[in-house]
Amino acid sequence: MGKIAYVFPGQGAQAVGMGKDAYDVSPAARAIFGRADEALGFALSRIIFEGPEDELRLTVNTQPALLTVSAALLELLKDRVKPDYVAGHSLGEYSALVAAGVLKFEDAVRAVRLRGEFMEAAVPAGQGAMAAVLGAGREALEALCEAISAEKGLVVLANVNCPGQIVVSGTAEGVRAVVERGKEAGAKRVIPLEVSGPFHSPLMEPAAERLERALEAFPMRDAEVPVIANVTAEPVTSASEIRALLKRQVVAPVLWEDTVNRLVGLGVDTFVEIGSGSVLTGLIRKTAGSVTVHTVNSMAALDAALAALAP
Repeated sequence: MGKIAYVFPGQGAQAVGMGKDAYDVSPAARAIFGRADEALGFALSRIIFEGPEDELRLTVNTQPALLTVSAALLELLKDRVKPDYVAGHSLGEYSALVAAGVLKFEDAVRAVRLRGEFMEAAVPAGQGAMAAVLGAGREALEALCEAISAEKGLVVLANVNCPGQIVVSGTAEGVRAVVERGKEAGAKRVIPLEVSGPFHSPLMEPAAERLERALEAFPMRDAEVPVIANVTAEPVTSASEIRALLKRQVVAPVLWEDTVNRLVGLGVDTFVEIGSGSVLTGLIRKTAGSVTVHTVNSMAALDAALAALAP
């Protein structure tokens, strides 16, 4: 029997109404939404279920909202199917830390609300940007970013998602130059993203500094199952190491393709994506075609995953 990894989505997976079916039928899931509202001091669950969409899309709301939905679905799965490893994409790493027993749910919700605030405030609107680069090789794109950074303005790899899909982040000028010159790195298309800032770039350093100080208020325990960190794509269990990596994660690239490959190398043949949407399921399939992926984003999907995994 191969090993199982729980994986958790990040920003971009949000949708108004996500998690509502779990809330409606499961007292355990409902309790998670209630705990989030209480921890934050406002009705986050109302924004999750009713929107409006532009309010849910604000980074300060999106981050705790996605974490809450992942945690609610996790609640219904965790006693039935035990993971050997956990990982999450950017914000999803905090959901993974809840799953691994590193952070209490309430603390994680407060932490990601602050993370969202700090990320929003780090770079004035319009000065930073991000774009998805499709079809370019990693080394070639890295070289192009270095050349553009020297001439135009900083731009770096931000998310290495899967073969042929890399997100770049940086100054508005730097990202615009990648949009114009992406073909030089073999890109088929470069798509500017609707985001509020240059996430996972050195421009986020002010947010990283503030997050480091804020995280001091939240107790962390050593992980009960290894977490594959975004920054290193290596397993980590030590609370102090996780703390340091969470600060770096704000300014460093998310090595998702490397994370999936590392998990496969560790013997994982079954991935369970827990939370809204199915973004990671697509990325995992493009990275490691031979693995099984279950997407748990609704009660029906949960039942299907349980039927396959916990007969």
